[in-house]
Amino acid sequence: MSDGRPPCNCIIDHDYGDRDRMDNFELRTIVHISEYGWSVVLVHGDDGGPGWAYTIGLWHSHRTPELGMFGGDVYEMEAILNTLGRQAAEGEAPGDGDRRDAVVRGQAAAFRTVDSRWYQAMFKGALSFYRKPPLPFLQVVWPDQRGLFPWQPGTELPFRHSQPWLWLAPTQHPDGAWTRHL
Repeated sequence: MSDGRPPCNCIIDHDYGDRDRMDNFELRTIVHISEYGWSVVLVHGDDGGPGWAYTIGLWHSHRTPELGMFGGDVYEMEAILNTLGRQAAEGEAPGDGDRRDAVVRGQAAAFRTVDSRWYQAMFKGALSFYRKPPLPFLQVVWPDQRGLFPWQPGTELPFRHSQPWLWLAPTQHPDGAWTRHL
């Protein structure tokens, strides 16, 4: 019987015949989601580029978009995503085009819908957990020290490249540290 919510195709809700072969990542994710409602995955930066963090479980638990954040300190991004996750659990989920004050170092954050062609490169853990769509993702975009977002006039070129523009199709994104993951 349906509760009126869109379906969730995750590995908690459906047995895909491989539960006996789940790895530590999948098991840890299930434990976190069962206990907190979501999990945050940290992808540490390396010599090739900066790191990022993203949620898994917001869709399963609350039918709100998963969130991804890029280019900052992974532990700071984890804390921000957990705060946004708590807000979503309380019924205050962000949507595409929204802005929220005091999210990143006292400054606003903007939210943009991620083009699904980035999912395999940036959100492999979420794809493993959910297996098949629907799976909405929003990018949490942070501003520079003056409060300007990367697409706004007056931002410096290094800042514009410090986080990907995942709302663009991969073919429209400039080559760089983010496109190497494709």
